[in-house]
Amino acid sequence: MCIFCKIVNGELPANMVRENDDFMAFHDLNPKAPAHILVIPKLHVDSFNEVTPETMAGMTSFIQEVAKVVGIKESGYRVITNVGDNGGQEVKHLHWHVLGGAKLAWGHFADADTKDFF
Repeated sequence: MCIFCKIVNGELPANMVRENDDFMAFHDLNPKAPAHILVIPKLHVDSFNEVTPETMAGMTSFIQEVAKVVGIKESGYRVITNVGDNGGQEVKHLHWHVLGGAKLAWGHFADADTKDFF
């Protein structure tokens, strides 16, 4: 059982932001921004590659609610999901990083030499 399923089942604690019948939102233990919330479906889905349109529809409105609750809806925020090993996915349970609370830089490839990718 993955770490996020253990949180859903109440086996591990989480600093909860919001929860409904289908989704949970909680603070990331290793934040990369002043607001760094993880949003997950309660039903285990490995990654974005397996998610249904119905789940995504519910996830969209839930993430919008989370942004409002944590006070970043108006100032702006970033929503990211990583897919697979090359995409940086560390936990094989679909999750979204909702980051905000400051002007966010975009530096993932700032020092990369593109010839290294080909």
